[in-house]
Amino acid sequence: MWTKEFQCGGHESALLDCRSSGSDRNTCSPGKAVGLTCSEPVRLVGGDSRCAGTLELKQGHWRPVYYSDSILKEAAVACRDLDCGSAVSTRQREESSERSVWWINSHCNQSGSALRDCLTSGYSTSILDLICSDLLLQPIISVSSSMYGVSEAQQQGAPVLRRSTFTICCSIQPQYPGGSFQLTFTSSNSAHNYTQPAVNHSAHFLFPAAEPAHQGSYSCVYHLYVFNHTFSSESHLLSITVLDPTPLIIKAIVLPLALLLLNVALYFYCKANRGQMPCRQKNTELDHYKLGVPAAEEEEEEEEEEEEAQGAE
Repeated sequence: MWTKEFQCGGHESALLDCRSSGSDRNTCSPGKAVGLTCSEPVRLVGGDSRCAGTLELKQGHWRPVYYSDSILKEAAVACRDLDCGSAVSTRQREESSERSVWWINSHCNQSGSALRDCLTSGYSTSILDLICSDLLLQPIISVSSSMYGVSEAQQQGAPVLRRSTFTICCSIQPQYPGGSFQLTFTSSNSAHNYTQPAVNHSAHFLFPAAEPAHQGSYSCVYHLYVFNHTFSSESHLLSITVLDPTPLIIKAIVLPLALLLLNVALYFYCKANRGQMPCRQKNTELDHYKLGVPAAEEEEEEEEEEEEAQGAE
């Protein structure tokens, strides 16, 4: 990249406050470019979630926003800037004394300008509290089975054996007490919903015997009534694949049995041809596998062969 080199010490509040090189030059080697994530100077403070609380804006200093009856459009913009969905409710909170606030020029905001460009400094006791729709964190969905253990949401699917027991767990990080989990199941030809109350911020849905009808996509939806509103948050999809255990059983039984029969056949073959070259040659490497012949018996045979060879000499 052809650019000036920013020489920041770490104490600057803005990138343009950093010193920079005097001329443009190619100073950025591959893999050294800095990635930046920019956001609007908007935040909600004092609530139990980052998507609920007192609305504050920053233009040099953080200040709360003055509450007015026509603030709903500005509140919707704030929720969008915070990636918190849409505005659910606005509420007026009265302070005991006047404090510095930001007044939002609604005509300025309606023209498409950013909130930070529509602020006027003032004083008031009326403060805006805001609740956005994405109040809740995203729940976590996982499946556990005796064969494959625990698998979290994944696109390729979590396998379970047919007629085996499996459990789908819905959980969420502690934010608020209570609530309920709705497990939604969809397949190519059916859809079902199961609901359980949240106990210790989780719920477990037990399926005693997996069948092909259980194969499909599952998701957890957490419902919570708080601040006089019902909020919902949905997990990622979890794909369940039901496997037929017959091929696995065949592999588990037939393969070891075939290996056992092969070893037995090799043992009796070598025993029947003991003393002949085919079984004694090293290139066959049969002796190295210890095919059931006791080590002491092999040593005695080797000693007898050496004694016969010496007698012949």
